[in-house]
Amino acid sequence: MARLLRPLTRWTTYTRFLHLWVPMLVSSVWIFIDPATPWAPALVLPLLGLIPAVRRGEGVQAQVMLMRDGDDPAVSAISVVPSATWRDRLRTVLWLQTRMVLGWAAAGVSVWLPLITVDLIRISTGYVPDDNPFLPVPHAHWAYALLAPLPLIALYGAFIGLGTLITVLARRLLGPSAAERVAALEERTEQLLERTRIARELHDSIGHALTVAVVQAGAARAAGDPEFTDRALLAIEDTGRAALEDLERVLGVLRESRGPASGRPTLVEADRLLESARGSGAKIDAELTGALETVPGPVSREGYRILQECLTNVLRHAEDSVPVRVRVAVEERTLSLEVRNPLTAEIPGGPGSGVRGSGLRGIRERAALLGGRARTGPDDGDWQVHVELPLR
Repeated sequence: MARLLRPLTRWTTYTRFLHLWVPMLVSSVWIFIDPATPWAPALVLPLLGLIPAVRRGEGVQAQVMLMRDGDDPAVSAISVVPSATWRDRLRTVLWLQTRMVLGWAAAGVSVWLPLITVDLIRISTGYVPDDNPFLPVPHAHWAYALLAPLPLIALYGAFIGLGTLITVLARRLLGPSAAERVAALEERTEQLLERTRIARELHDSIGHALTVAVVQAGAARAAGDPEFTDRALLAIEDTGRAALEDLERVLGVLRESRGPASGRPTLVEADRLLESARGSGAKIDAELTGALETVPGPVSREGYRILQECLTNVLRHAEDSVPVRVRVAVEERTLSLEVRNPLTAEIPGGPGSGVRGSGLRGIRERAALLGGRARTGPDDGDWQVHVELPLR
């Protein structure tokens, strides 16, 4: 019983029925003007439905009066934008006609069903009404009182059923068109890509800086050499400043959804990465060939981050003073980047490393987004990361 009566505790149960009564206000006014043509307002609805702004107004009403408590208007499946195509206009016309028909039904049941209950009670007391077409009763009888609750139960069912029906039809007729769904999906995809890119930026820049700082601090503590300690502190300071600059770039993207990408570091600044890694104890044999300044901006920026992640992984997982071979080549159609170091017992992202491989996964994702490819893994006794990016 409590479950059957639960709709009475919801605010939307009443606002939905009120939504059905709104068209009846116009019809009621027209009946006073011309009682012989109560259907006349329905003739104007097709013209109203062709007006683009009407769809927005109907959508706003439907979201406010038909949606359940707590529903997010952004995902309520009811559009609140003007009609953009003839299909949207025709759907709006059909919605207005449907709303009018259901409004008349709601008005009829809300007026006649309570009157039937009243007349049933009157019949049970000995009075037979002659103005109720739904009760052709020839004579009075007390048993009609037992039937009095039935119209009220039917009214309750109509109250809930018509409200649910108008909500379902609103989702169908006022819902977003195919073009609007595609636009919303594209916007959502852009947001997810932007969040993913920001996560990569933070992982690469801040992760690299922290790794270098930890390695430098540990090496300085173990060396016991004041001169080496001074160099390590200077390297930590330079790395920290660079990390702060990267952090400011990322925060700029968060503050401005369309922040410029040109402020991000490119492969032209690769020497800074290499010197930072050398200062952390890595023995780097670097070979940069080709005109790095001619590499397209997106490719150069992603190439910089890939190289940064590779060096971070070397410093984090390899042994001290590990030899690293770095090859960056700008060819006719591709940018080739390779980082190799001797394979140690601990493989980045491998079992027992305590690493989930997010850096390697980020390298593959960066390469894939640019239409390139990345190979990572053991190769002839070395750990190798080989990336090829198209120069497009």
